[in-house]
Amino acid sequence: MVRKLKFHEQKLLKKVDFISWKLDNNIHEVKILKRYKIQKRDDYSRYCKITQHIQKLATKIKDLDPTDPFRIECSASLLEKLYSMGLIQNKWSLDVVKHLSASCFCRRRLPVVMVRSKMADSITTATKFVEQGHVRVGPEVVKDPAFLVTRNMEDFVTWVDSSAIKKHIMEYNEMRDDFNMA
Repeated sequence: MVRKLKFHEQKLLKKVDFISWKLDNNIHEVKILKRYKIQKRDDYSRYCKITQHIQKLATKIKDLDPTDPFRIECSASLLEKLYSMGLIQNKWSLDVVKHLSASCFCRRRLPVVMVRSKMADSITTATKFVEQGHVRVGPEVVKDPAFLVTRNMEDFVTWVDSSAIKKHIMEYNEMRDDFNMA
């Protein structure tokens, strides 16, 4: 026998909708969020949606006649775009797009690229550097850790010139010039 609920308990239960309750049991998503230190869950869901759209587009292109020049042109442009973004390793066929996942987008985030290029020890410290404004991509200072770095932009990820971190690194490597002491 269950006791009768008190007034405040009934009021609280009215606010919770048990019919459309969403239980967060996606362990894979949580692992990816922790591995790549993604603070906003919206970013990961956006990556998943983009991946689904790309895979649908690839299947629609695959359904076309293999000798059709439109199919050849579209598949080449799609593969070239994905390759230049760094999401796929080779651009031979559309079968590669099947293995595209949201993790591919996560690997192209600025802190992950910084760790891969040995600019930071961990993704957490790289994220802090980006948020504090110590990193630039090309001429622009980037403060958003969700910034996606393409293959072409990888070479242009550097420290900000006035950054104290860059000065410490230069001193450690004994490459700091006396002219830049100010």
